[in-house]
Amino acid sequence: MLETGSPAPDVVLEHTDGRTVRLSDHRGHRAVLIYFMRATSCPVCNRHVQDLVRRRDEFAAGDVQVLVAVPEDRRAAAAWKARRRVPFPVLVGRHASPHQVMGLSRRVFGSLQQSGSILIDAQGVVRHAHGATMPTGAYQGKEITAAVQALRTRE
Repeated sequence: MLETGSPAPDVVLEHTDGRTVRLSDHRGHRAVLIYFMRATSCPVCNRHVQDLVRRRDEFAAGDVQVLVAVPEDRRAAAAWKARRRVPFPVLVGRHASPHQVMGLSRRVFGSLQQSGSILIDAQGVVRHAHGATMPTGAYQGKEITAAVQALRTRE
């Protein structure tokens, strides 16, 4: 898992519509919050995405682009995005899981994908990073809010 204060890697992911998405494309423009779902079928992860959707105005006010990363393939991710009416870009890995690229591994004998969130400021520095094996512990809403608010004080 990435460390807070470290530079974010220039990860290349794929949007559900097939476009290439590079984290560095946001550098110099806006912060990025990536929520990594354990699976699109995970009810806890889906509740976390619902919370992100409810808070989208808060993120927009902080000039934070929310992205949702899923371990499924592009077609399954696009179907989930449409079914759930997720307003954020949904990303998948191009050659590996987006989770692996950010250090979120599979635990418990490879049966549970870790989930979590990473906030990267407009300069490309990690300002919040948290992952957990159990999805109930992966989304830290208060900590994300504090990190987003701290972005404003750094400007």
